[in-house]
Amino acid sequence: MLNLTPNINRAGRTARGLSGGLFLLIAIHAALSGYPAGGALLRWTVAVLALIFGGVQIFEAASGWCIMRALGFRTPM
Repeated sequence: MLNLTPNINRAGRTARGLSGGLFLLIAIHAALSGYPAGGALLRWTVAVLALIFGGVQIFEAASGWCIMRALGFRTPM
């Protein structure tokens, strides 16, 4: 099992939760929109990437553990 010691505070968790939710909304909009600009491949690429980023951020908010901070980067918050 992974040892995910919390490394972000309440403000960081809130920010990641909100931005994760926004990414999930972007993924839903991209997947359901019929707007042809850029073609279907671009639309689905954006949808899948936004879904992945949003899911990771929601996980970080729920667990209190940030991947970037665990790698040694100091994220301002």
